[in-house]
Amino acid sequence: MKAAEMRNMSVEELQTKLTELKKELFNLRFQNAINQLDNPHKIMDVKHDIARVMTVIREKNA
Repeated sequence: MKAAEMRNMSVEELQTKLTELKKELFNLRFQNAINQLDNPHKIMDVKHDIARVMTVIREKNA
């Protein structure tokens, strides 16, 4: 998801998205630990999305 798309969302929607992304990251790490993850690069993508969401939340709160 692009940062521009996130800026159009409300803070509550961003908090929900952040929770979803954190759950997804947990599941990806678990799959990676038991060698069932096909694309390990997906972990990095989810981390970047989490950072984007957190940045937009901080921008809206400032």
